[in-house]
Parts: sequence; structure tokens; C-alpha cells
Amino acid sequence: MSQRVNVLERYSAGAKSREESLCCPVSYDRKALALLPQEIIEKDYGCGDPSAYVRAGDVVLDLGSGGGKICYIAAQLVGDKGRVIGIDMNDQMLSLARKYQKEMAKKLGGHRVEFHKGRIDDLALNLDAVDEYLRKEPVTDSQGLARLEGFELTQKREAPLLADESVDVVLSNCVLNLVDGSLKARLAPEIFRVLRPGGRVAISDIVSNVPVPKHMQQDSELWSGCISGSFQEREFLDVFAAAGFRGVSYDKWDDEPWRVVEGIEFRSVTLVANKPLVASRCTPGTVLYRGPYAEVRDEDGNRYPRGERVVVDGESMERLSNDRLASDFIFLNENMGSGDCCSGGSTEADSRPESTQGGGCC
Repeated sequence: MSQRVNVLERYSAGAKSREESLCCPVSYDRKALALLPQEIIEKDYGCGDPSAYVRAGDVVLDLGSGGGKICYIAAQLVGDKGRVIGIDMNDQMLSLARKYQKEMAKKLGGHRVEFHKGRIDDLALNLDAVDEYLRKEPVTDSQGLARLEGFELTQKREAPLLADESVDVVLSNCVLNLVDGSLKARLAPEIFRVLRPGGRVAISDIVSNVPVPKHMQQDSELWSGCISGSFQEREFLDVFAAAGFRGVSYDKWDDEPWRVVEGIEFRSVTLVANKPLVASRCTPGTVLYRGPYAEVRDEDGNRYPRGERVVVDGESMERLSNDRLASDFIFLNENMGSGDCCSGGSTEADSRPESTQGGGCC
């Protein structure tokens, strides 16, 4: 039996009754939770809160949305100009999430959340469309299988579930580790594909301190329990960097492991990263690294010696002015453009203490 089938069966059971062993302790915003039906709260299985990275107006994609908890929290954050899309392959979990759509729409003041059946390693394939095809054309032989494969290719090409560059931020909560090992290489490239240039990811998941041995990977109970399918902690960062993401880092790292199995530590983390802009909105500018390190270097090989002015291109300006990095740099007004991507940084004047601005004395 494949790991995918094991995961489907275990989470189908989890949609009917809560299974404590499938989740880590997580603190969510109480105000956001107050709007959610209790059934969704109880039957949620996660290890972090990626919704904390959502902004007003975002088009949000939640991979492995389950009962819809993160989606309905994110819907409160995006406002009436945003939208939230949940993707899951489990019929029981989708049924639970969809059960409360009308109720939540009333609470939110409009329909902001939609749920679709799909696989997070193939975001172009609409499994609702595949199910409808199979109801009309059951597969009973190899010719039928060939016709199904042809239908899937046509559907992905002509009516993809998620089009290229269609979302602003991709979230996931303890789901990537559940994907079959042979399909894991497709995850980061698919996320990269659907993100708009400048888009963001916030992935809460479980990582291991050392690679998980084969015999543990073959244990279906450990796999479906978010253990043996985990990425190794450096590997998780590397797969996103290799897919083209920038600023790949751990923004959250639990000090204590969630579980220790055969001496291997499994802990909850939240990975964040950005998709680079293709044509930057920002013109080249000058930055100065504040310290404390003698020098830092980015993924493109740019060096930033402490206290030294460095002229960077527009894409680098956009990346450095990101809200997670801007405080490490002083943004000087030499060659500075007026592009809105630089708004996260500061000019030479406003990086000084308030008492020295406006021409006054110290």
C-alpha cells in the first residue's frame, strides 16, 4: 500500500474523530479562533501557524487545507479585497471544510474562501474534474487508463486548477512531510510556479536533525503521523533555494523536539522565503550593512561588508527591503529610485535617531 493511501485513510478517520497524536501544541490568535466552528478547531492537525504571515489583500493558497482552520483564519486577515484557496486531496476533510462555508461567509461579510480537491505536488491537476470524468468513464483496462491520462494532461493544460503566477502567498501546516518520497522533489517547483513574482511562502512543518533511515520511512504509522516523511533540517532549506526562492530561512524553530524516535529529533519549524521579481519595480540603490557580523553574503554572491556602502541592482533592493531583512541595512538615497518596493527600508535621513533629523542639534 502506498504512503498516499495510508495518509488518506488516517486523515479520513481524523475528520470523523479527533486524533491527538497528529498535531503539535500551537498557540493561535484567540480572536481569530473565536469566529471558527468548534468542530473545525477540534479536527485540525498542524504544527505551526503560517496564517501569521498573511497580509490584507492577499490571494492566499493553503496546501493541505484539511478542515479549513488556517483558511478561515487567513480569510479574516485578507479583508474584503483578498481571497483564500484551500487545496486538499481528502474527501472527508474537504467535506468538513465546505460544511461551514455559508456560515463563515456570513460572519466574514462575504465569500472569501474556496476549497478544491487536488494534490499539492501537482497543483495544475483538478481532482474534482478527474472524479467527474471517472464517474462517466470508469477505468477498467489499459486503454481506459491511457484515456484518463490524456484527459488529465488536457485538463492541466487548458484548465489548470491553479494557473502560473496566480497567488501572493503560499501557506502549509504540517503537510509537506506527508507527500510520497518519490514526489517530494515536485513540491517546491510547483509552489514557485503558482506564486507571483515577489510572492511569499510560510511553511510550518516537521524536520529531523539527521536523515530518516529507510526502515523508518517504510513504517506507515510513522509516515502518516508526520514523522518519517520529514525533511532533514538543512535539506528543507536547500530544496526551496534550489527551486529559485530567495531569503530562505527558518523564522520559527522550536527549541524542544516534538518527538524523539530512535534517537532522531523531530521538531516544528516555519520556513519562509520569497519568489524574486522578474522585472523589479525598484531602481538600483545603495545600502550599508549595519552589523554585527564582519560581512554577510546573499544567494547571488553579493557581499555586504559591515559599514561599507554597496550599490545593488533593483532586484537586490527589493529583497533587502523585505520586512524581515530591512532592519539589518541602512538604505541610502544615493541612486535611490522611487519604486514602492523600497518602502520597507529607510533613507539615510530617516535611519538616524529622531533628534538628529530636521536639521536640529543633538
